[in-house]
Amino acid sequence: MASYEAAGVSLAAAGAVVERLRAAVESTGASGFGAFAGLYPLGDDRFLAASLDSIGTKPMVARGRGALRACGADMAAHCINDVATTGAAPLFLLDYVAANRLDLEQVAELVEGAAEVCRAAGCALVGGETAEMPGVYREGELDFAACCVGLVGRDELIDGSRVEAGDVVVGFPSAGVHANGFSLVRHVLAAEDYAGDDLLAPTRLYLDDVRALRRNMDVRALAHVTGGGIEGNLSRVVPDGLRVAIDWDAWERPPVFRWLARHVEEDELRRVFNLGIGYCAVVPEAAGRKVIGRIE
Repeated sequence: MASYEAAGVSLAAAGAVVERLRAAVESTGASGFGAFAGLYPLGDDRFLAASLDSIGTKPMVARGRGALRACGADMAAHCINDVATTGAAPLFLLDYVAANRLDLEQVAELVEGAAEVCRAAGCALVGGETAEMPGVYREGELDFAACCVGLVGRDELIDGSRVEAGDVVVGFPSAGVHANGFSLVRHVLAAEDYAGDDLLAPTRLYLDDVRALRRNMDVRALAHVTGGGIEGNLSRVVPDGLRVAIDWDAWERPPVFRWLARHVEEDELRRVFNLGIGYCAVVPEAAGRKVIGRIE
């Protein structure tokens, strides 16, 4: 069976790097290291919330299938979703495109896809950077990254500190694989092709879902399900001493994950992919919502 390790990605190594960097980051006065978005106090009971990420190797699949615009949407939605986990409203986005040699059409597709999501989120795309780096990137490949900055008041801040045993986990459906795990996806594609739309569908923007939920209930924590899967990302917002118990049969998985399951063990699927749940909220109770787990 295929695995992330066999595809060339080590989650253990990534975790070790994060821990190595913790001291350096915290020495600058930052706190909350490892959260989905970093917070910077403005001194007037408000915080800037910022997140930076890339879409990894997804363009290697998307480019040949004419779906680079979806990758641009991925990038904006990914960063905005991360900022939204703090309760912040997104203010602006900056992007970065790098390649061996820049192709104007490809860059335009990426940036236009990002701009579409920014418009939907009320988030300004204020600028960015492009770079040609022969010898760093392979011919024909490119990288796309972005940084989103938002604003949240202290009384609106969500940080997981109020999560307690007995709370429930509400899940919001994904559009498919979204933008993580594509090194493993490419490994599986070499063995069996897949043409379903949920393979390259862009990351869903969950900003409106978060706002609607907060109008109706006490939201104690929010998690964006990216690399590390549902449990791995929820563990980032649940206090020490508590654990998340997921009911893996509480929802139907999109077809792309049934395809992946023919080549990847269940434990690895749960560790790498969102499996159909792209965002989670921890609340005291969730009448009328899709409950996928509990806090114990």
